[in-house]
Amino acid sequence: MEGKASEEAARHRLAHVIDYLGETDAGTVCAALNEQWVDKFRAWALERPVRTSKGEYLRERSLAHVEGSVMQLAAAINATPGQKAQFKARQQVDVARSPTYRADVKTIAAMFDYCLRPDGGRSDKERAMIAAARTNLLRYLQLAVASWARPETVLAVKRNQWHAAARVLDLNPARRLRTNKRQPMVPIAAQCAALLDAMDDLWIPVSTIRNSWDKMRAHLGLPDDRQAGPKLIRRSMATLVRRRIGEANWRQGEIMLGHVPFVTSDIYAIPDPANLGLVLGATEEIISEIEALAPGAYRTVTAANKGLRLIEGGKNG
Repeated sequence: MEGKASEEAARHRLAHVIDYLGETDAGTVCAALNEQWVDKFRAWALERPVRTSKGEYLRERSLAHVEGSVMQLAAAINATPGQKAQFKARQQVDVARSPTYRADVKTIAAMFDYCLRPDGGRSDKERAMIAAARTNLLRYLQLAVASWARPETVLAVKRNQWHAAARVLDLNPARRLRTNKRQPMVPIAAQCAALLDAMDDLWIPVSTIRNSWDKMRAHLGLPDDRQAGPKLIRRSMATLVRRRIGEANWRQGEIMLGHVPFVTSDIYAIPDPANLGLVLGATEEIISEIEALAPGAYRTVTAANKGLRLIEGGKNG
């Protein structure tokens, strides 16, 4: 999987299996990984909560999280010549508890405010330093709201995916095969387009914002237990826009989310933003409302020599 967009996620899933092997029998061979072995792994993994890189407790590990490791292990074994997994992973629909919480515009604006105007700090300089440390989280929020993309997709966006003239972002990275997990080309709100014009090679120079996201979630009192992970922005934007454009026009939302199959013409022709005009207009409207509640959400970030630079909140926008 080296070089694929999902490589990092696969490594994280398999890391739990490696840890289990280290605690039990590191010499275990693929043929010995049967249903009984997998059941023991599941029980072991469920007893280990999710922690930060510093070892701080975050939440209990979910059934879906554990089964993700089982599915990845089966895929790794089946991809090895001469090997076949002797067990079956459970379907995600059987173990996942679909999150029901959605954030309203006011709550999303509070997320931006958390990045731009942090509480605490003994001086303006110290607060500016805290805000600078949250720049990657701010960038995630900006593009996640504008594109509705999955978290891992936002984190992987590069300059060559941005078609500035058409104001369209190709969420499928170059050299990544288009799979059933569709990454569409989407029109980008005007407020965010200017930021993409100014980006360097990478939109976000880190592979994860999970630690900063969890701190923000706790600070704002958002639900835990997967209800309010980074994918909350994608779910919330879809819900907010669906209410605004109505069921009769929701096909545009399905296209924006990547829930509509690709056709050959999608490969050859860059979509016209006008074809998703209702979705784009509603997204721009929501961003304007966020900006009104959290001034500087999109306007306090300007081009610098290296990437994007935060200007102290409110002074230029």
